[in-house]
Amino acid sequence: MILAEKIMKLRKAQGWSQEELAMRLGVSRQSVSKWESMASMPDLDKILKMSELFGVSTDYLLKDNAAEEEGCAAPLPEEGPAPRPISLEEANAYMDLSARCHKFIALAVALFILSPVPLVAIAGMAEYGRLTLSEDVASAIGLLCLFVIVAAGVAILLPSGIKLERYEFLEKEPIALEYGVAGIVETKREAFASTYHSGLVVGIVLCILSVVPLFFCMALESELACVFAVCLLLTLIAVGVYIIIRVACPWETYEKLLEEGDYSREHKAENRRNDPFAGFYWCLTTAIYLAVSFYTGQWARTWIIWPVAAVLFAALLALRRMLRQPR
Repeated sequence: MILAEKIMKLRKAQGWSQEELAMRLGVSRQSVSKWESMASMPDLDKILKMSELFGVSTDYLLKDNAAEEEGCAAPLPEEGPAPRPISLEEANAYMDLSARCHKFIALAVALFILSPVPLVAIAGMAEYGRLTLSEDVASAIGLLCLFVIVAAGVAILLPSGIKLERYEFLEKEPIALEYGVAGIVETKREAFASTYHSGLVVGIVLCILSVVPLFFCMALESELACVFAVCLLLTLIAVGVYIIIRVACPWETYEKLLEEGDYSREHKAENRRNDPFAGFYWCLTTAIYLAVSFYTGQWARTWIIWPVAAVLFAALLALRRMLRQPR
């Protein structure tokens, strides 16, 4: 009995349609149809997968004169969408596009963090007599600079986000890499690992050290120096975050394709359940940040809302996960 006949026989013995077998293997129904009609041969990884699914040896599948074996159906996969096949061409296209777009995304985020710097500097110098401007005029100029910088960041961010939209399914849907793709992605990730770890260290250290000038100026009891220390703090944070994003985004690209870390199938299912809550939470956080910042005018301090909100968000997700666990 040849391979095509064995696939059809084992599939029918389990009561599976071609669509059901295709779903379990992460391929299209047309692929299964071609295998059974001898129009094409399955790749080695699919033969190994069928060996597991049908409970037979690979020798039985590959050898025409192999002794007959009784199939035993593998457990049903977890409920959810069928894995989406990813070819080598599609994986390479995504990695190339991600490398181009994330440079601009990192720059846009850095600009958002830097946007209050002109406002803090101009308003501070006007308040302490270093500029011949009234405080209201200085604040107006600073706000104008802030909005211009934010607008520039949005103009940089949006095109990259739009280009990456067609690959959003990698964050939410299960995928099945075609034969050989996983090895190529894993090799690229291993080559990038040293850059990723060193970039994380540098970025995090810059963010931590950003408060040092502020503490130093507070010890000197120089209010104008504290103003510039705040500007330096935001600048160092912007640089640190830029470096972190530049190394973290390529790493996430590899993890998305390999379905590891935060992008494993279990995490994807979890994220699908949390999407409505996350959308509401971050919209509410943004509204609170803008309301508090405009009301108080303390843009140099209200940024603290974001790290507090991030920690609270992680805590709420952990609580949701704990409440869903069976008792």
